[in-house]
Amino acid sequence: MADRVILTIGTRKGLFVAEGAGPRRRFVLRGPFGPGVPVYATLIDARGAPRIYASSCSPFFGMKLLRSNDLGRSFRETKSAPAFPKDDGRALANIWSLEAGPRRRELLCGVEPASLFRSRNGGNSWEMVPGISNHEHARQWQPGGGGLCLHTIVRDGQRWHLAISTGGHYLSEDGGETFRPSNAGVGAGFAPDPYPEFGQCVHKIARHDDAPGRLYMQNHGGWTEWSGPGGPRPDIGVLRSDDYGRTWNSIARGLPSDFGFPIVVHPHDADTVYVVPLEPETRTCPGGAPAVWRSENGGASWRRLARGFPRRQSYFTVLRDAMDIDRARTPALYMGTTTGQLWIGRDGGEQWDCLFDSLPPIHNVRVAVI
Repeated sequence: MADRVILTIGTRKGLFVAEGAGPRRRFVLRGPFGPGVPVYATLIDARGAPRIYASSCSPFFGMKLLRSNDLGRSFRETKSAPAFPKDDGRALANIWSLEAGPRRRELLCGVEPASLFRSRNGGNSWEMVPGISNHEHARQWQPGGGGLCLHTIVRDGQRWHLAISTGGHYLSEDGGETFRPSNAGVGAGFAPDPYPEFGQCVHKIARHDDAPGRLYMQNHGGWTEWSGPGGPRPDIGVLRSDDYGRTWNSIARGLPSDFGFPIVVHPHDADTVYVVPLEPETRTCPGGAPAVWRSENGGASWRRLARGFPRRQSYFTVLRDAMDIDRARTPALYMGTTTGQLWIGRDGGEQWDCLFDSLPPIHNVRVAVI
């Protein structure tokens, strides 16, 4: 059993860090850090001596990046945060994603308006990645409900997968030098053309190292009952690719809704994937009954996991980065809600318990076993 489980919890009112022993029966909460300021992105970088990074995005005092070298007991600001060149015409509005780069101390950061930045020194200085930030489509992307954000960065060697709302899925096969839209089969039910080259509102992408060509996507679905020219549109909200993201196919059959935000893959089984279906109009649990849904066959069928959740009259939302899974032998899921509860799904989601029930609205949850 691992020594420690570390959780980072980004909320509307600052960052919290929770630490628990390997059995995961009890967690100690620290924070808030950056109190009163929204935190949308966190990263636990376990390469070498572990470091924790978190965005701190104040509409009054600007965008900052926090870093901890002591597993979240204290934080300091890095020397700088991503910033557009003065003559670019764009201004940083939010930091949406933080991921480890190809080399030690290298970080990748997705921001709003949708652009990608890279740091080679642990966040002290940043450079824009022009292949996507200055892409020929960049000035044509339109904001989704949460803004025009580059919110997902998934790397597989030289292949980089980015998700942009509302830009769609962009693929690089040369380590981030160049990118192309790769959205065949990804729908945009809100657009006149439901299958455009780009402009989809992709919500999240996930993958597993044991299945290099496979990717899972939670897209902006919820349009299966929409009826326009040509009749109802097919499920477009939960998708799978088996050719490195070049084409996508629906795996939404059997779910109560194909709308949702997070999608998470089991750390030891590439066929096991989790989603949180939501009602598309209200962004809340279907029928007020919360549940996580799991597939153990790559999306061919789904099972509802609800043991421990309230049975009725619970109308929270789970945002795109508010669910994660640890890498213990029998992994647990962690899920934060917009009503301030942090849940743990033990035994791969079989049993849910509330760890903390009165936090600010939760934007982001990350976990690492140290």
